[in-house]
Amino acid sequence: MSKRGKILVAMSGGLDSTMAALMLHEEGYEVVGVTMKTFDYAKSGGSKKETGCCNLDTINDAREVAVRNGFAHYILDIKDEFGKAVIEDFVSEYLSGRTPNPCVLCNTHVKWDVLLQKADAMDCEFIATGHYAKKSELNGRHFIQKAVDETKDQSYVLWGLRQESIARTIFPLGDLRKTNVREMAVDAGYDAVANKPESYEICFVPDNDYRGFLKRQVPTLEKKVAGGNFINHEGKILGRHEGFPFYTIGQRKGLGIALGEPMFVTKIDAEKNVVELGTIDELNRSEMFVHQITWQKYDGVQHDLAASTKIRYKDKGHSSILKQASDKVLVHFDEKVAGIAPGQSAVFYDGGDLIGGGRIHSAW
Repeated sequence: MSKRGKILVAMSGGLDSTMAALMLHEEGYEVVGVTMKTFDYAKSGGSKKETGCCNLDTINDAREVAVRNGFAHYILDIKDEFGKAVIEDFVSEYLSGRTPNPCVLCNTHVKWDVLLQKADAMDCEFIATGHYAKKSELNGRHFIQKAVDETKDQSYVLWGLRQESIARTIFPLGDLRKTNVREMAVDAGYDAVANKPESYEICFVPDNDYRGFLKRQVPTLEKKVAGGNFINHEGKILGRHEGFPFYTIGQRKGLGIALGEPMFVTKIDAEKNVVELGTIDELNRSEMFVHQITWQKYDGVQHDLAASTKIRYKDKGHSSILKQASDKVLVHFDEKVAGIAPGQSAVFYDGGDLIGGGRIHSAW
């Protein structure tokens, strides 16, 4: 019988999840490792090898760590769940003129649900992941906090976790820096794991060509959306584009049009197959609506609430005021913000504490 109890650990085969499992094992937990097979990249027709959680090599790497340290390891095939919750949404959002955030959906609606179901089936009280994040509790509410290493902090993609999910999750790496984790792996004799390159791509689009992925998922897409217009904010036609799903708010490069000054995608109209271009000043917005919200530290906005709001993963955060507006939250920024993209996640912070988050609905 273990000293600390039984814990289910998500193991991708990479550095972070490997070290999370080893740390918990050394602390006296009875570790059960699970590796989730989310996507069969070979069927997508991409130009590169599958990577990350979809790679057979990484699954074998995770199993080898478990065998070497004497704890159990299982493979969970969740391709169907992943396809319905993440890939279908990814395609649908782009076809609606929005920019999706698949990592958030994967964590919220697939990985944590699957892990907790498996944990219950195996009598594991807790689950653990290799995310760089922390958690805390205040007035009976559980919430995510930023990791000590803010250069690797992953709290942004965890805004959708429900109270019960956070309560049962342990983040072993939250108080560590990435450099420390690498050193720990080397010291433990896992040089190959320590030197694995990091992937910054969407796991099911390893060639980083989301346009090609959309074309393969919807073979008739190019015919449906070809031949639309670039326009300015006054409706003047500036040129022709390749189809609205192939552009994102804030995009400057790859427009295929020269107008004598830097121009950015400022708006996408899916119904009219129109892409609006504008200057950096026209790209900037002072307010936005956010919907489909999950609250963590606080149970909603009772009064105007000051927060730092991030509009994308690598965003530094912007000083703002949150106001409840029916089923949405109105976010008013102290200074205008560039590149607010409907469909992306907006995440609200109180210092290092995650207040909550949701999907960006609209901005102006």
